[in-house]
Parts: sequence; C-alpha cells; structure tokens
Amino acid sequence: MSTVADKLAKKSTRKTAGKQVRLRLVYVDFWSAVKLSFLGAVALAIVTMVSFFLIFMVLQATNVIAQAGEILATLTDGSVDLESLLGLPQVMAFGAVVSILNLIVFTVLGAVIAGIYNLAVKVTGGLLVGFMSN
Repeated sequence: MSTVADKLAKKSTRKTAGKQVRLRLVYVDFWSAVKLSFLGAVALAIVTMVSFFLIFMVLQATNVIAQAGEILATLTDGSVDLESLLGLPQVMAFGAVVSILNLIVFTVLGAVIAGIYNLAVKVTGGLLVGFMSN
C-alpha cells in the first residue's frame, strides 16, 4: 500500500550532492503538545499585557480618553465619568483576564490539535518530511 508521498519520492530523479533522508511524522505526543502550546500561550499573554499597557499610555498621552469622557459627560449629563472607569488599574485587570482566558484556550487548543492529528494519521499515514545534508 503506497501513498502519494511515496510515489512522489520515487519520481524524484535528480541527483543530490548530499545525503537525503525522508522521515514520516506519525505521532505527536499529547503532553509535549500541551507543554508547547502552554509556553506559546504564556508568550502571547505577556504580549497582550504589554500591548494593553502601551495602548492605554498612548491614549492617555494623546488625551483621547479625556475627550471621549467629555463627550460622554455631555451625553449623560455628567452621570458617567469615563476617566474613572478607564483607569490604568481597570485596564490592566481587564488585560489580565483576557490573558488568562487566552492561556486556557490556547493550551486546550494545542491539545485538541494534537489529538486530531493523531487521529488523522490513521487515515492519511502521516506527514512525510525530507531532510538533506550539504
């Protein structure tokens, strides 16, 4: 039983100067995928927190929050104070909640993708990867 990748490998007629190796990825370890996706999610959480902080600082420096607060105050007759609602502690707390949710979602997503790949390998035979040394 030959796969399409095997047929394509046999059709390759050009001579290479180095040794060529073809490997087939037939299994992704579940816990390795979870650990790797967790580390990626941690990096994304750090980027999210820094971006929330920088965007807040730019909005505060350009006085956008104060102008939006004035517009909201005229619309609501001063009953809503936007600058007290959008302070740095509130923005960073919201950023922390978003980061934690992303951490959970991306970690679970990495595990699900590893499981789906392991199931798909039974049907497709895996991923054929070629390496060549120069």
